[in-house]
Amino acid sequence: MKDKSIKMLKTIGLGFTEPLIRLFSGEEPAKNGKLFFKQALLPLLSIFLFIAIWYAGATALYNSEAEVRIEKARAEQGEEAALAMRKCIESGDVSCQPNTLPSPAQVYTAFKALWQDHLSISEKKADFKARVADTNSEREAQGLAPITYTGRPSFLDQIGTSLKTVAAGFLLAVFIAVPIGIVIGLSASLRTSFNWLIQIFKPVSPVVWLLLVFMIVKTVITDPSIDKSFIISSISVGLCAMWATLINTSMGVSTVDKDYINVAKVLKLSIGQNIFKIVLPASLPLIFTGLRITVSVAWMVLIAIELLAQSPGLGSFVWEEFQNGANDSNAKIIVAMFVIGIIGFLLDRIMLSVQNMMSFNKGIA
Repeated sequence: MKDKSIKMLKTIGLGFTEPLIRLFSGEEPAKNGKLFFKQALLPLLSIFLFIAIWYAGATALYNSEAEVRIEKARAEQGEEAALAMRKCIESGDVSCQPNTLPSPAQVYTAFKALWQDHLSISEKKADFKARVADTNSEREAQGLAPITYTGRPSFLDQIGTSLKTVAAGFLLAVFIAVPIGIVIGLSASLRTSFNWLIQIFKPVSPVVWLLLVFMIVKTVITDPSIDKSFIISSISVGLCAMWATLINTSMGVSTVDKDYINVAKVLKLSIGQNIFKIVLPASLPLIFTGLRITVSVAWMVLIAIELLAQSPGLGSFVWEEFQNGANDSNAKIIVAMFVIGIIGFLLDRIMLSVQNMMSFNKGIA
């Protein structure tokens, strides 16, 4: 039972808990105690060190900016104005607080404010839905579209939009890159013929892909009721992120053991049987490596693409807070930064877990 639990934890990327489980079971206390210290406690200590350095840096920048404001008031309006500015800053009045790198406490406060804002918006949505329920029932009976809530989205709503966009972009990347990678991988001539195209388009900036997709989508889709920003964002994400999967799929297919190919010939397998029974299973480790890179790239470029495409996701949230310039805007941007990083890490762990559950290349981490 213990070994099964450890295996499951390794599968989902929590292998660092293995020494703790063995330690509690009394198995080699000295060895597993050292392993737990290295794999769990040292990372925890590094987190505290990071927070301490962050707090010290934020405090230093705050004090520096405060002194600059005081000196500016002294130079422009005299000593009395400088004393008034110092008193205002020390009082905590938001009108005169230095707007610089927020401290960990300010970021936590901003996180709580965003959560409360989400709860407030959720209540408004529920209230609106209850008020228009009868009207929407009548509209549905008449074949009309229901009345929907059009208020501003909460921070969690914007996270959901970003996750939907990156999921759509990732699926698009898979549907494009894997079939093309298989075809190219099966033929040395095709690899040579199309290598130039891959090498040229692979490093193209997300901004360029966005502009290209925008030009095409706005021409093809003219229905104003369709959410063009989501379509533009998801397609742009897919085109930016698909190259790692395309290259790894091609490489994986091209390096399949020749003995497997010879067995397929002896068994007289059809092209489809050869691909799905021989080629794909043998090349899955490299394909999954490409998929992990694709997920990471998709999530990384999403923020910039959403910002430019005006899609109501995390990219839009960061840009709006930057433009807002409120006293807590910097703290909210840091909250978004941590959320973006944590979600990116979780997406990678999900891909790794899927790869490990399929028992391919478990050594990758």
